[in-house]
Amino acid sequence: MNALARLGMVSEIPSENQTVAQDAIDEVAVPKDYFVERDGVKFAGTHLLVDLWGAEKLDSPELIDETLREGALAAGATILHSHFHHFTPNGGVSGVVVLAESHISIHTWPERNYAAIDIFMCGVCDPYKAIPFLRAAFSPSDVQVGEQRRGVTA
Repeated sequence: MNALARLGMVSEIPSENQTVAQDAIDEVAVPKDYFVERDGVKFAGTHLLVDLWGAEKLDSPELIDETLREGALAAGATILHSHFHHFTPNGGVSGVVVLAESHISIHTWPERNYAAIDIFMCGVCDPYKAIPFLRAAFSPSDVQVGEQRRGVTA
């Protein structure tokens, strides 16, 4: 972990959802299918491409980490790890929150008041529930959201 810390900001705070009771460990585990079915379509997960325009505070790795974590938890995801790199003291931030259900990544251009965010979540998580946290933290004047269903099987 120290090698990653030298590259940028590393958060070692896992989600409480990662904690498993001993009783659950003692039971025979049944493989869980994280594919979902909506509107008659079975798929692995929902991938949102979110563009924030006219956004503020895009040069703060701490705020970005906190915001993406809050959004992940609100969406029902399990946080495994996060890592953020601040390019200069007032420059952009790139990073990722790794989830058991996939990830949330961000790349910011504070000089253009723009952020590109990917929110990919499998299973029953709802990535749309993360968007209000982005709005509250970065006060964008415009939010554009595109959706892609990943792993469509039928």
